Order: sequence, then C-alpha cells, then structure tokens
Amino acid sequence: MSGLLVLRAGPGMTVQDMGRPGYMEFGLSRGGAMDRLALHEGAALLGHSPRLAAIEMAGIGGEFEAMRDLRIALTGAPMAARIDGAAVAWNACHKLPRGARLTIGSATKGVYGYLSVGGGIDTGIFRGSRSAHLAAGIGAPVAAGQILAVGDDPTPDRVGLGLRPADRLGGGTVRMVAGPQTHLFDSDTLRRFTEEPLRRDNRGNRMGLRLLPDGPGFGSAAGLTILSEIVIPGDIQITGDGTPYVLMAECQTTGGYPRIGTVLPADLPRIAQAAPGTVLRFALVDRAAAIAIERAERARIGKLARQTFPLLRDPATIPDLLSYQLISGVTAGDELEGDRQ
Repeated sequence: MSGLLVLRAGPGMTVQDMGRPGYMEFGLSRGGAMDRLALHEGAALLGHSPRLAAIEMAGIGGEFEAMRDLRIALTGAPMAARIDGAAVAWNACHKLPRGARLTIGSATKGVYGYLSVGGGIDTGIFRGSRSAHLAAGIGAPVAAGQILAVGDDPTPDRVGLGLRPADRLGGGTVRMVAGPQTHLFDSDTLRRFTEEPLRRDNRGNRMGLRLLPDGPGFGSAAGLTILSEIVIPGDIQITGDGTPYVLMAECQTTGGYPRIGTVLPADLPRIAQAAPGTVLRFALVDRAAAIAIERAERARIGKLARQTFPLLRDPATIPDLLSYQLISGVTAGDELEGDRQ
C-alpha cells in the first residue's frame, strides 16, 4: 500500500502509537509516543482514532513526498513546515496532494514534533503496536528511502482546521504523587525537591531524562540498598550522587534506585517536551487530587475534536465582521488636494 516516501529523516525519527501495555512481566515496557497528548491532538484534527500510528520527530523533522493524495496533521513541538515551499501552520491539518513535498525543519520550542497522516501509518504490528521500541530492539528509526504505508483515510475531506494545544512546551510545574520509597527521603529533602528549580540536562532520551538541581543532590536514608522492583514511566529515581532521573516511555521495567515520587500521566508531556536547560518545578499532590486531575484531563482530551476551528474563516460566520478593518490604506479623501498645488 503506497503512502509516504521518506526523502530525508532527522536522527531519532520513529513510528509511534500509544505503545504496547501489558508486557512488563516479560521485561518489555510500554513504549509509544513520548508526548501521547500530541497523538490525541493529531487525531482530533484528522477525525480518526488516537490509537493510529504517527511519525515522531525528535528535535528535527525531514522531507517527505506523498505517493497519493493524503491529509496530514502537525502537532507537538512546533517546527517550520512547508508544502512545496509554501509555509503551513503547525497544530493544524492540511492536504498533501500526490507528488507534493513536505519539508519539516528543527523544533523552535519543545523537543518532540508529530506528523500524523489520515488513516495512520500502517507499518507492521508487533505485540499489538506499531511503535518502534529501540531500547528493546523492536523496529528501527525511520530512514531516507523508506516508504511508509498509510491506512485508509476515514474522512478525506476534513482539512484546513486548527487546534489550540495544551501549554506544555516551556517547562513549569509538574505534579507528582508519593511512591513506595518517598518516605525514605526526610522532610527537608522532600521540601527542597518540591521548592527548588530543576533544569533539564542535555542527557536524556526515550528511556529517561536527567534533571540538575542548583544546589546539592537529594540523598535518601536507603542509599543504594533497596531491592529492585517494578518501575513505570513517570517514576523519579534518585541516583547515588543525588541526581533525579524521570523515567520515560522506553524505561526499564525494574530498578533499584529509590524513587522520590511519580509524575502524573497528565503531566508527562510537559516532561517530554522540556528542552535542555528548561526549568521544571515539582509539586506533591495527594491521591484524591491526582485522581481528579487525571479524570479532568481525560475529559478534556475527549472534547478535543469539538475544539478544532477553520484556519480560514467564512465572513458569513463572523458576527462582528464590521469591527474589522477589511481594507488597508483608507484615507480621508482629501490628500490629493495637496498634490495639485
């Protein structure tokens, strides 16, 4: 099945969907998109399932050619995008006619940009997912010369729509809950962790991100003596030198470092989109508040498709049309009098 020809691919470009949950007992973490919210936003723009696969671009995009008429949506970290040389909007869906070339540059903010295609990227399924999981040796990065098959598009005429994305690209406050080892950190250490700014280090990938405190690290009473146990994306491990690491989509399934807390799933996109140097702050919330936050976020995501809007507005639908200046360069009409003198 024809679809999208890859002419150029930046490093770290992979096919991702929501991942493959249910295999932790076999040592395989969920994987999937680093910013799962971006897949929901792309699906809302295109009118298809958020479980369909898209192209994840880590920091830089690439160049693609449509092998048939396609629709695309661009979400996540904004990148300069052009179709046959003409600039197109991010957080929007567009036509990509057969033979047209889509060029995507570097991220201007954030880290992970997403190219969704109407009908989804239709690569092979392994254990219920099309996601590449490079840490587990599943799949491979997208490469130049590759043809990515695309599924049947359910709504081929749905184009020219925009969506205001959730704010998550500039760091900020990240909410977490206490975990099995939070009690191993004394109250002063926990207070410092939730009050001091932490900067995203250059070290980081789909397995985890390193955070740097301005002051000393965060020690625990357990040191490095705890037994290895199950870990999940969002867990915040504190290594022997007191450095926090937030585990991400392709993290290991067990770990022996004490965890000071776990980031709420609703806030993991904020972690994923934190570029090196971005400042993050952590706030500890209780279980009841965490459940309420997650329910509210799921409800918000469920309404995304209803929040899309036309990129070009029909004048007939603008109630305050007369308040706009529709013609530039309007004059009083007597400027030419001076020219006659």
